[in-house]
Amino acid sequence: MISKNLYFNIIIRVMLIVMFSSLLGYFAFINQSLRFSIIFFIAIAFLTISLISYLNSTNKKIRFFFDSVRNDDSNLSFPVNAKERSFRELYQSMNRVNQQIQKLKIENRNQEQYFQILLEHLATGIITYNEKGFILHANSSAKRLLSTDVLTHLQQIERIDQKLFQTIISIKPFERRLVAINNEQGEIQLSLKATSFRTNNNELIILSIQDIKNELDEKELESWMKLIRVLMHEIMNSITPITSLSESLSHIYSTEGIPVLPEEVTAKTIVTTLQGLNVIKEQGKGLMSFVESYRKLTRVPEPVKKLFRVADLLSRVQILYSSLERSDRIDLSFSLKDPDLEIFADQNLISQVLINLVKNALEANENNPDGKIRIVAGVDNNHHPEICVNDNGPGITEENLDEIFVPFFTTRQNGSGIGLSISKQIMRVHGGNLKVRSVPNKETIFCLSF
Repeated sequence: MISKNLYFNIIIRVMLIVMFSSLLGYFAFINQSLRFSIIFFIAIAFLTISLISYLNSTNKKIRFFFDSVRNDDSNLSFPVNAKERSFRELYQSMNRVNQQIQKLKIENRNQEQYFQILLEHLATGIITYNEKGFILHANSSAKRLLSTDVLTHLQQIERIDQKLFQTIISIKPFERRLVAINNEQGEIQLSLKATSFRTNNNELIILSIQDIKNELDEKELESWMKLIRVLMHEIMNSITPITSLSESLSHIYSTEGIPVLPEEVTAKTIVTTLQGLNVIKEQGKGLMSFVESYRKLTRVPEPVKKLFRVADLLSRVQILYSSLERSDRIDLSFSLKDPDLEIFADQNLISQVLINLVKNALEANENNPDGKIRIVAGVDNNHHPEICVNDNGPGITEENLDEIFVPFFTTRQNGSGIGLSISKQIMRVHGGNLKVRSVPNKETIFCLSF
């Protein structure tokens, strides 16, 4: 920013001071001329004062420029018609820098307005607050979802809904929570997700708030329709032969609605009747078993959560696996990335989920001579505990992936279709999830996410 002419002026003054200092030394100590010594001394003093004044003047202008920048005074302009060329070049450089700063400020202001407008158009509510709970920004969607016009502090949310307030103050970065609240439209289901970042040594939290009630209602209706279809299929399969046999037996003992005489009942008729009744009995037992399975599905026990080591859980699963039929034909291996990894859950219920998944993998690989099952335990990308069961069996087709967690859906001849449904419910009551991904004829992976 400082011009060559400015350097030239400083160098000339310094060189003159050095030259006159040499002459002063010569005339003062060698020639011993008092008159010339006084003349050169005065010249040196004048040049020194001139240099100091010149530098102070330059520094003052530069300091004034930076003070203006620090005070956000972007309208400052320096005269470019100064007499001295060095100052003229300095002023021109300062004006160029100032214009660039003004341009950057305008661009930042436009960008800030753009993002504010973008946030206001989002259907998702966005709230930004600091560690002390002061809300720095809340878009219109957030205010609409919370039925308020002003949001300046988290304490205001406590007056809206106590449960929502407790959820917000306890939510951790990168964590997702669901909470139901009542507003002017009635009860709504809110999905909360928090993200943190640091700026100027302050940690800010960005909280997204989304109403997912409609999506949940659609999913709930879809699940009920799937369940009803499966229930109708199973019940019809059991009732149809019962109805048919009952009608057939009725025809044996009646003719056009008139009961047959006792002497007309033969031994063959009795044998046929007993066979039919036995079939009806077996079908009734099957229907009773089906109803009992439904009762199990709707009565998942409340978990008794305790902190336990995943290593102990895997040891239990290994013992349980060895007791399964044909378990010696399929190799089961374990991979625990952190030997000290712990989970806060009901160990018995989680063992039940894991052994059910391992059993499914074992049955899927019964015709696979190179079948392998592997349990991998560690943490996911969000640093949450995760246990995955992998197998290299035939896999699950894409159309069945959406159905496998539907109660009573099964692709096996003797399967009940409730194992995976119960396993998913167990994970839900733990606040976690059971996910699946599969590549047919390559691998299937079930993951327990906590």
